[in-house]
Amino acid sequence: MQRIAPENWYSVKRLDDDVTYICEPWIQEFYRCNIWHIRGRDRDMLVDSGMGVVSLREWVPVVTERDLIAVASHTHFDHIGCHHEFECRAVHSSEAELLAHPTRANTLADPYVTDEIFDALPPEPYCSKCYAVKAAPATRILNDGDAVDLGDRVFEVVHTPGHSPGGIALWEAKSGILFSGDILYDGPLIEDTYHSNAADYLASMKRLLDYPVRIVHGGHFPSFSGERYRKLIRDWLDAKGV
Repeated sequence: MQRIAPENWYSVKRLDDDVTYICEPWIQEFYRCNIWHIRGRDRDMLVDSGMGVVSLREWVPVVTERDLIAVASHTHFDHIGCHHEFECRAVHSSEAELLAHPTRANTLADPYVTDEIFDALPPEPYCSKCYAVKAAPATRILNDGDAVDLGDRVFEVVHTPGHSPGGIALWEAKSGILFSGDILYDGPLIEDTYHSNAADYLASMKRLLDYPVRIVHGGHFPSFSGERYRKLIRDWLDAKGV
């Protein structure tokens, strides 16, 4: 399979609201994490950091321009691979241990990380069988209701267990923006991983329905409107008979 040069590994697109979308286009869409960079007055925020097979700091300049806090929406391999590159790292208390001591099992690298999830491989010396997330102990522990303050922008931490115990969304009430992680995106949701919980998932979805969301930037697949957000949640709840 073709290998991609590091300078071509990431795709970067500036969106509205001082949000920048970063992704790894050579990973197939289902496995490809959305990386979000948010510009604030006093510092910036990074929501998730991709698979970690190519350095974000070296090849995506926007993440090094200013003081930055790297937040993990949760600790699966595709979301925390470059967290070790950042001095300030935040994660929900329920998954702090995983961020500090990642394994192929607890990050879901087993069984997902194989050559088959790529359309083209990362540069040498990448090896799917050798892949491992690097430890990145949190410098800040997050819990429900906490705030990530960027100076002129404040994001509320919304604990959304279900997909994983420490899953979080980040809600900016002023703008109506929700960074939803993997609890909700416009694609097939994963509700049956080794540490998923059906009752927690249901409670999280019911809670999220109440937020007056304008736009959602999820953990995977394209962003979508508040109207689409409410329909996705209602359809999901209807399918559960709720």
